[in-house]
Amino acid sequence: MKTAIYNHFHPEEKPFVDRVLEWIDRSAMQHELKRTDFLDPRQAQIVEMLANRNPDVLLRLDGGHANAERKRALIAPDYRDVDNEPMHITVLEARAAGATHLELDHGDFLGALLGLGIKRDRIGDIHVHETFAHIMVTDEIADYLNIHLRQVHRLNVLTDILPLEGLKPIVSKLEEMSFTVASMRLDGIASDVYRISRSKIVDPIRAGRCRVNWKTEENPSEPLKEGDTVSFKGLGRFKVLEVDGVTKKGRIRVKIGKFI
Repeated sequence: MKTAIYNHFHPEEKPFVDRVLEWIDRSAMQHELKRTDFLDPRQAQIVEMLANRNPDVLLRLDGGHANAERKRALIAPDYRDVDNEPMHITVLEARAAGATHLELDHGDFLGALLGLGIKRDRIGDIHVHETFAHIMVTDEIADYLNIHLRQVHRLNVLTDILPLEGLKPIVSKLEEMSFTVASMRLDGIASDVYRISRSKIVDPIRAGRCRVNWKTEENPSEPLKEGDTVSFKGLGRFKVLEVDGVTKKGRIRVKIGKFI
């Protein structure tokens, strides 16, 4: 049974698949309600795929706002009203102490939080504005962070706990680029996006440093399609926005959005 399920997932995902199957079984058989920590989009996709296989459980995914990337999952017996269960997500606001602009980025805040001993899965989306940041966290760590988060990078910060209604999310910005490619191969498109040779882009793909739709992809020739999101460790992310026909010379016109 499990072997057949494993066939749908990357080998590195098996431990997480096992955990999810246990959550679902305990919910279905022992009537337990499981509220996970924050999941990345691929983990959320796995939870959804496995929960949908079991008619005795219900699933809710929620990251605190409509377009959340990182979400908590609520797995419950099918008679529970999951829509009215609390997700226990808090907004932590951080502002620069005595400064107008933060001049910090997502990585600065994440590093500061991890430096306080907080596990990554307790942290949801991080929305960095010019003068403040809104950080989605689990309720359990909100008070701790409100007391102890006093420095991000070299900047002193002041914090406050806000209700979810106070969240001001950041809308991801994309740098659009259009070009033609001989095929929709992952390595070919990525080399154009990052402006490095195809031979140099192949190594990180084969080393497992690339994800397509948040799933590890080690095949450089994997074809991409419209809507796919691709990420490379150390290089950033891009999305295939549009595949717009073929030129007279047989090349494919594509429009890419690079996250900035």
